[in-house]
Formats: sequence, C-alpha cells, structure tokens
Amino acid sequence: MKTSFSALSTFKSCPLKYKFQVLDKIRTPKSPEAVFGTLIHSTLQFIHSGGFLPPTEQDALQFFSTKWNPEVFTEELQERTAFAQGVRIIQQYFSKTDPARVQIVDLESRFSVELDDEEKKQKHFISGFIDRIDKTEDGFEIIDYKTSKKLPSQEIVDNNLQLSIYLLAFLKRYPKFKDIEKIKLSLFFVHHGTKLTTTKTWEDLENVKKELISVMTEIEETTFPAIVTPLCAWCGYQKMCPMWKHKFKEDLSVTDQEKSKIIEQYLKAQEDAKNERKKVSELQARILEIMEIEEAKRLFSAGKIITRTCRQTFGYDEPKLKEILQKADVWDEVVKVNQIQLKKVVDALPSATKKEIEATKKLKRESFGLSIKKGDN
Repeated sequence: MKTSFSALSTFKSCPLKYKFQVLDKIRTPKSPEAVFGTLIHSTLQFIHSGGFLPPTEQDALQFFSTKWNPEVFTEELQERTAFAQGVRIIQQYFSKTDPARVQIVDLESRFSVELDDEEKKQKHFISGFIDRIDKTEDGFEIIDYKTSKKLPSQEIVDNNLQLSIYLLAFLKRYPKFKDIEKIKLSLFFVHHGTKLTTTKTWEDLENVKKELISVMTEIEETTFPAIVTPLCAWCGYQKMCPMWKHKFKEDLSVTDQEKSKIIEQYLKAQEDAKNERKKVSELQARILEIMEIEEAKRLFSAGKIITRTCRQTFGYDEPKLKEILQKADVWDEVVKVNQIQLKKVVDALPSATKKEIEATKKLKRESFGLSIKKGDN
C-alpha cells in the first residue's frame, strides 16, 4: 500500500471519508481554515528560504497580503478576522525568531518511508513532506507547523504519530546518524507562538512501525463505516454520507410532522420499557432476597418454577500468567489477556502448563439471575 500520514489520519477519524477522499478521489472545496493554514505554511517557508539576507517582517507581511484570497470566505467579518490573525501570527513569529540565526537543513522536505509487513510478506510506503529540519548545537530538530487554535497536552505530543513518521524519514535520509536522543521532534503552534517538543527511542520507533502496519492492514480489511465526530462540522462529504445526507434531502418519505410523531412515540416506548426493566430488576432482587433468607434455590408459584442462576466471570492473575507464558515462549502471541486469543494459544500447550495457567484464574465478579419455566406446584 502507498499512503500518507494525512490519509492515515483521515482513516482513523472516519473510514468512509478516507474512502471518498483517497480511494474514490472525490474532490471537495477547501475550507477557509485549510486555505488559511496553507498560506501560513507558505509564508513561514518564504521567511526561511531567502538568500544571504533573509526576508524582513515587512517582506513576509507583503508576501502574505499578496497571496491572500478573500473569495474563500463567505462572510466579510470572517475574512477580516482571519486576515488580522495571519498578520498577528507573522508579527509574533518575528518577535520570537531571528531567521538569520536559524540553521535550516531543509524546508518542505519530501520523503517516502518503506515498511515491511513480515507476516503478510508485503511492503507499505508512507510519503509526505516535512515542514522544516534545523541543525542544532548537538543534533537536529524536526519541526511541523500547526495552525490549530487548540494547544494539546504534552502527552498528546509525546504520542504524535506524525512526528514519529518524520523521524523514520529523517533516519532514512541520514542513516549514519545514530544518536536518536539528539533529534528533537517539535510541533510549532503558530497561533500561540509556542513549540512543544518530544523525543523517541529505538523501541518507540519499532512500536510505531507495528502501529502503522496495523492501521494499513485495517484499511485493507475494512468496510469503511462512517464515524460521527465533532470534525463532521467541517467535512465536505456530508451530502453523500449516510449519517448526514438526510439533512440535505429534498424528497422526503414522510412529512416533518409525521416524523416528529413517530419519534415521540418511539421515545415514549423507550421510557416505558426502561421503567418496566427497572420494575423487573426490583422484583428480581426481592425474590433473590427471599431465596437467601429461606436458603432455597427454587420457588414454586402459579404453575411455574423460579430457579436461582449464577453467572461467574473469571480473570487471570496477569503477572503470574505472563511469567508462565513467557517460559512457554508464547507471550508475544497473546499481547494482552484476550480470552479468544489466549484460548487458542493455551490449547496448544502441554498439560502441565495448562494446569499452571488454570491455577492463575480468579473470580472477577459474580451475578445472579432467574430462569422461569413451566412446572408442577
């Protein structure tokens, strides 16, 4: 498979949007936010791509103004506000950064990373562009510009998949540079003038490769369901999405009044059912209480036999289980204590090992219910 981080990101947020955008190649107009972000990226690239004398703040503002397209905005106030934000971002950037002092290695660096799926014996390729690579005193810094107004937590930055992909691309470009801890990975949030930085280990990169291959495998096997998220508000595929297209439909099967009546009836039925379930639960608890007091497991009434049932759920002492499975060299096949996968692995083990595993089982919870059938008083 050949893909990009943006495509993988789209798939993770909504598989159906991925299908429309990447596979079906259905184009939609760029949102004002996307156009604004592209221009800010271009302006920052312009600032750092000068010759002996880098562009001044006025040069950058002139570049931004010349490239500005008010036609992408539907409202004048929105357009004026966005333009003012762009000017503020550029001014703020120059107040904190001296372009002449930045040691640029590359801008808009194109890359293609190869991943080997050894299990399926196939290769995957992820391509894209790195906004900026700087030389630091003792290493390098990979920087990606972000025009989001929301500043994420450090934890989110530490787990940012995009930066990990960029690091893989950097190491492919400079394979002799082995001091991975000296490579900074940064997201620069232009609205805040703030840079959040993280680093990776070789073990982190191996886990990233596995995650990427897992996502690509999922893409190959999925049916591309639609997922509703807050991002839907900015999606250009709403008119064809089964979750939203009814909003745009002109020929409706029933009137709005009829729909409202049906929905009201449905909600009332749901509430009635909820109340009935609550009543059944209360009566069941009372019957179980009577059985407990009378030390009986069955009650007889109206030609019915009511029997107390018991449902038990077992778990495992995971540290002990892991120790046993590691000795048997099968822990990697389980990864986590998944009952189905665990059963497959355990079934193939020697009897003595099975007994050891059985001994790690412990009761996690227990619940009681009632079964009813016809019977004699």
